[in-house]
Amino acid sequence: MKWLKKGLILDLSDQISLNTKFEFAQSPQTLVFEDFVRIYFSTRKKDIDSGKFLSFISFVDFDKKFERILNTSKDVVIALGGLGCFDEHGIFPINILRHDGKIYAYTCGWSRRVSVSVETSTGLAYSYDDGLTFQKVGTGPVLTSSLFEPMLVGDSFVRVYDGVFHMWYIFGKGWKDADENEPPARVYKIAHAVSKDGIEWKKEEGRQIISDSLNADECQALPTVLKIGDRYHMYFCYRQATDFRKNANRGYRLGYAFSDDLITWTRNDEGSGIEISETGWDSEMMCYPHIFECDGKQFLLYNGNEFGKHGFGIAELQQ
Repeated sequence: MKWLKKGLILDLSDQISLNTKFEFAQSPQTLVFEDFVRIYFSTRKKDIDSGKFLSFISFVDFDKKFERILNTSKDVVIALGGLGCFDEHGIFPINILRHDGKIYAYTCGWSRRVSVSVETSTGLAYSYDDGLTFQKVGTGPVLTSSLFEPMLVGDSFVRVYDGVFHMWYIFGKGWKDADENEPPARVYKIAHAVSKDGIEWKKEEGRQIISDSLNADECQALPTVLKIGDRYHMYFCYRQATDFRKNANRGYRLGYAFSDDLITWTRNDEGSGIEISETGWDSEMMCYPHIFECDGKQFLLYNGNEFGKHGFGIAELQQ
C-alpha cells in the first residue's frame, strides 16, 4: 500500500467559504453520488443549559476531484437522543452504507457518566431523502454492551460482502483508575459481528481481532475496511491509553491490517503506506481514517493534529 497525500480538503481555518461555523470536523465518512461525494463528520456545539459540548453530524459535498465545496448541511442531519438515551449527548462517529436501494447510518451515540466520562453504543437510522437527513429505526441501540463486552461499544463500520452484513467496531476492555494528572482512561479494542439484515447482530463475543503493537493497554479505534482485488484492507487508529492529548509521541497513529477471509487479520503497520508528516496539520497525530472507492480509485480520509480541530485531509492510493 502506498498513499499520496493531497493535504487538507476541509480547512477549518477558512470558515468564510463554508457559510457556517464548524468547531471540529472529526471522523469523515463518505456517501458517493454520480457527480459528487458527500462527506459526513462530527462537529461540536455548546449546550446552552450545561455549557458542555454536544456532538452533532454535519456534511460537506465535494466535487469528485475534492477541490471544490459544492454544498454544506443546513438542517439537522440526525437528531440526538432524548433524556437518558444512549445518544443523548452526541453522535461521533457516523458510518454511512448504501445497500439494496437504502441508505443506512450506523451511529456511535454517547452519553455522559458520573464515575467515568462516557458510555457508547451503536444505533441505526435510514435516510429517505438521499442522505440529507436520517430517521432512527428506534430510540435504542442495535449493538451495545454485553456479558464479555461490558462497555464502550461503538465506532461501527459496516459493509456487505456476499449478502452478509459485516460490522467492525470497538469494545471497552476497562477503565484505568484516575491519577492526580488525568481522569480515568479507557482501553478499547477492535471486534467483529455479522448480520443477515443489518439490525440483529451476532458478535464474536469479546474476541479482539487486531493484535496489539504498543502494549496490552493500546487503544484501537475507528476501523474502516475496503476490498481491493481478493484482499480486505483495514485501517484504524491507535494510541497509548494515557498522556496522549498533548504528548505527540503517545498520540494517535494510523494502523493497518489485511485479511483474505474476513476472519483472520494480519497486522502490518509498516505496510500502511502512510505516516505522519514532518511539519504541518498532520505532523503530530493521524486519526479517524476512512477508506473508500470513487470512480475506480481508492482514497483515504483522515484527521490530523488535535483530533480534527483543523479539518480533514485526503490521500489517494497509488496503483
